[in-house]
Amino acid sequence: MMAKTLQEIALMVNGRVQGNPDVLISGVNNIEGAGENDMTFADANHVEAASKCKAGAVLLPADVKADDFPLPVIFVENTRAAFAVLLSLFTPPIVHKRGVSPQAYIGEDVTIGENVTIMGFAYIDDHAVIGDGAKIFPHTYIGQYAEIGDNSVIYSNVTIREYCKVGKRCIVHSSAVIGSDGFGFTSKDGVHTKVPQVGNVVLEDDVEVGSHVGIDRATIGSTVIGKGTKMDNLVHIGHNCQIGQGNLIVAQTGISGSTISGNNVTFGGQVGTVGHIKIGGNSVFAARSGIISDTAEGVFYAGFPARPHTEWLRSEAHIKHLPEMSKKIKALEKRIKELEK
Repeated sequence: MMAKTLQEIALMVNGRVQGNPDVLISGVNNIEGAGENDMTFADANHVEAASKCKAGAVLLPADVKADDFPLPVIFVENTRAAFAVLLSLFTPPIVHKRGVSPQAYIGEDVTIGENVTIMGFAYIDDHAVIGDGAKIFPHTYIGQYAEIGDNSVIYSNVTIREYCKVGKRCIVHSSAVIGSDGFGFTSKDGVHTKVPQVGNVVLEDDVEVGSHVGIDRATIGSTVIGKGTKMDNLVHIGHNCQIGQGNLIVAQTGISGSTISGNNVTFGGQVGTVGHIKIGGNSVFAARSGIISDTAEGVFYAGFPARPHTEWLRSEAHIKHLPEMSKKIKALEKRIKELEK
């Protein structure tokens, strides 16, 4: 079991030690579960709870006043980021044997880079390209002419359809489907006729796609997911969407076809959009927002239809009083009628 002194850890997370710098730490845990050899972290709202825990040391925000804190402390600018470093340090990596399993299917004219791991029962179809250091888990399907970038990880039961491109250092979690057909039909006399979907999906570098995500291929051209965008589980991206860089898309969000989002947009859980709109960058949409038209840069919206968050809060506050207001209005109407007589 690896152990590091508090001083060594402080150097790794660019922190400042308060207390004994020679305390040995060999693991990390939450406040409730931490033991004497573990390190935990707390934000400003949980300092008191952390002071009573059994951890060997605690990560605290640099702006917290904790001169009398009973446990050794490392003060850092961002406790969550520092804790993430420690999680990587004290969690041993899962190691898989490099190479192509004899139980994997490799089609014709497939290009496979160096230091690749392709596990048993993966199916790599004809003309696919697998970049250096890529890792392909069992029961995945990589379609014809699909490309997987260097050091990307494709977990079990993922489907990467034909011609789709996955960038470098991407992570695609189990049961995601990249490149399913866009939802395109023409309707006449109650009959729906499929419009061929002949485009593809492009995941730029450092994209992470959660489990059971569906990203539809473009009708023509590409559905694009910008560099560094992260998706939670159960997200749906419609055909021909252009998702900007650094977006955060939380579970059960649905983004309709041909929507364009700017960079650094956060979509809370169960957000929905209509199609063919432009969403300004550096914006936040609270959970269950309904975006029905173009939005400007840098907005914080909530509700359906989505509107400024403070406006939505005022509306919600009024809604709570509607039964009482209704009674008052009825009483006033009755009083008016009496006065009119």
